[in-house]
Amino acid sequence: MVVDPLNCFLVCGRHPSVFHKNSHKRLGDADVLLPRIGASITEYGLAVVSHFEILGVPVVNPAPAIAATRDKLRCLQLLARHGIEIPRTVMARAPAQIERALAEVGGPPVVVKLVQGTQGVGVMLAETQSALEAILDTLWGLGQNILIQEFVPESQGRDIRALVVGDRVVAAMRRIARVGEFRSNLHRGGEGRLVQLSPAYERVALDAARVTGLSLAGVDMLEAHDGPRVIEINSSPGFEGLETATGVDVAGQVMDLAESMAAARRPTRARA
Repeated sequence: MVVDPLNCFLVCGRHPSVFHKNSHKRLGDADVLLPRIGASITEYGLAVVSHFEILGVPVVNPAPAIAATRDKLRCLQLLARHGIEIPRTVMARAPAQIERALAEVGGPPVVVKLVQGTQGVGVMLAETQSALEAILDTLWGLGQNILIQEFVPESQGRDIRALVVGDRVVAAMRRIARVGEFRSNLHRGGEGRLVQLSPAYERVALDAARVTGLSLAGVDMLEAHDGPRVIEINSSPGFEGLETATGVDVAGQVMDLAESMAAARRPTRARA
């Protein structure tokens, strides 16, 4: 059953419940929940996922893990805390900090990112200090929190997306940006090609999913001279481009994971 989170009606109290639209049908008896939360409804969507967790429904990606990876800074903090390599990154909010921030990340050029954004939206390349100052002045004026990140030249216009399902990397592709674009996202016109991950890249992808608490994760990595650097983790990764590039039935792999989680719950429900 596919349910729009915005159509869920949440009841808190002694007998918490989830209803769909205005019906009296409870959704709390679901065997398993596979969240697909769009960025525009993150707050309400996470509330719905949390409510199912309260009801004891197994959730493929729990709400705290989704929230952590939606916030790019929080995600990078988690990865760094566990020793996973990331590009050097600075978060600053004052114009007087710009010159020092540039020195910390080895730029310019530098990559500028909104703390929250998906599919390459809010990701920019500042090739000079003056360009960076102009970008930051605009975005700070709009109340946005911004990350300034090291530019890895050897990986310009490409990255690797590894799809983690459970405790395995089930598919991986190298994404290559279209001509004139440095962002490699497929939604920005990039191209996906099958890639066989080395053990080092596979290990980093699995570690990144584990430390963020995700059972289903799209882990994006840059190919730096000294090895993989994780730049982002997606808790609701798209499947179509990955399936086209790799020939892997990704959706089937995800459903197998969800079914195994549901099966693990059934004996407990039967005893209850």
